[in-house]
Amino acid sequence: MAPLRTRYQTHEFGTIDIHVRTLRDNQEFQDINGEAEKLGISSATWPLFGIIWPSGQVLSHHMLDYDISNKRILEVGCGIGLASLVLNHRHADITATDYHPETGGFLAKNVALNNGRVIPFVRTGWADAASELGMFDLIIGSDLLYEQEHADLLSQFIEQHAKPSCDVVLVDPGRGNHAKFSKKMIMLGFDHSQHKPINTAFLTAPFHGQILTYCRN
Repeated sequence: MAPLRTRYQTHEFGTIDIHVRTLRDNQEFQDINGEAEKLGISSATWPLFGIIWPSGQVLSHHMLDYDISNKRILEVGCGIGLASLVLNHRHADITATDYHPETGGFLAKNVALNNGRVIPFVRTGWADAASELGMFDLIIGSDLLYEQEHADLLSQFIEQHAKPSCDVVLVDPGRGNHAKFSKKMIMLGFDHSQHKPINTAFLTAPFHGQILTYCRN
């Protein structure tokens, strides 16, 4: 099997530089011990965690001036974890989680690249009965609703870890699955709103998605 190829990038957030090590592209694959295969992650989807996607960039910029005071924050399906790295730079109380077995190692490397504090990471799936993550004031994520069934799984996972008073911020690129998810969140007592990101000059192509916000007080 060919060695895994990576690349290094710097993402600018005003005067803040966030350095990241990512996969070279979405054709990389390395599952030496078959760990990902055992988790049901195919060779086609294996690289997706290791790329920074437009939705992740939008979420990261949205978190740049988001109110984080006295909030325990969870990034769901963090992938490379750009938003978590931005929040870590802001000294937020941030925890990250993802299903992919390589995510934790990449996140630790990227924290070190930015001379940041260790970001607690838990590898868990949305269907896992007990992840021991605890409860959070703010839950964030980007490009999570790939399939129709994800609406049920993600809403249940969020409910498992949302405090009675909680905000949820998701960036959805427009895959067509967020309406069902929003209905599930409303049933859980959340108010829902959505809007286009105001500034996407940092992206190389037009962004057709939405920032979805759910609030429960």
